[in-house]
Amino acid sequence: MPLSAEIRVGPAGWSYPDWKRIVYPDARPRNFHEAAYLARYFDTIEINTSFYRPLRPELARLWVRKIEFNPRFRFSAKLYRGFTHQGRLDDDEIRQYKDGLAPLAEAGRLGCVLMQFPWSFRFNRENRDYLVRLKKTFPEYALVAEVRHASWTVDEAIGVFIDHHIGFCNIDQPQFARSMPPTAVVTTPIGYVRLHGRNYEHWFEKDDEPHDPGALPHVAARYNYLYSMEELGEWKGRIEQVAGQARSTYVITNNHYEGKAAANALQLIHLLIGEPVETPPELMSFYPDLMSISKNAPAQGSLFGNPRPLPVGAAPLHRTRAAG
Repeated sequence: MPLSAEIRVGPAGWSYPDWKRIVYPDARPRNFHEAAYLARYFDTIEINTSFYRPLRPELARLWVRKIEFNPRFRFSAKLYRGFTHQGRLDDDEIRQYKDGLAPLAEAGRLGCVLMQFPWSFRFNRENRDYLVRLKKTFPEYALVAEVRHASWTVDEAIGVFIDHHIGFCNIDQPQFARSMPPTAVVTTPIGYVRLHGRNYEHWFEKDDEPHDPGALPHVAARYNYLYSMEELGEWKGRIEQVAGQARSTYVITNNHYEGKAAANALQLIHLLIGEPVETPPELMSFYPDLMSISKNAPAQGSLFGNPRPLPVGAAPLHRTRAAG
């Protein structure tokens, strides 16, 4: 059976150098576009470049054209970090941000906008008022807030979300003292779930901190985590609980290093529909465990009868401990 029209599952972002030959084919046809390729397998992608700078409208128009073959497809987009991390509400930046998203919204392809806040953004009067101010600044969007500190789980904080029509992002992240725990909270017609991985060792490292030569950069190491089917199964129930209360639900995998987000997103779709899923051939080759859930897995005689060694760097999907 198809995935419910009310649930869309997909990765965060699509432009990663390490996805070459893992998610995307090495030999790319003319006019190949990563978002269009992913839209063959997923019904949503979270735009993460909008976190670093306002989008260029011509890029947004291109993306609309590239995914038009998939009528179910909707983007979500991250709010610019100047607004969420630096507390800066500059009129020119606000205008540029809205102009960048306008082609997506006008085409009916923008599902919602995610306000991602850092762990330090705790529930207090100042931050509550700023959250409400952001809602008033961007009233045209279905806004969802990701807050990572457990102080936002109190009834008063949830009430702020409900009273001001702000969606609540349910997250999976490493659990430290006062970290937001796994939840299934819905405060608006938009449900949102975001899985970051559980890489405890690298979670709080800053991108500009020095790291050992030969080691992964901090941003890659932080999201270098592969969920097991058992761990994803824990979230299946929460996703269904969220979807049962929301009109539309977005499930985003943010553990992007080496295509893990794409692999785990496909596994989540499989768990939710109970049937095999279409899988990018390169991804299936890099993560052979995906063959057990894939519609387009090679015939048993052609691959399973003559098993080949894993590609360099490949990992079975049952391995959950991040490489450090």
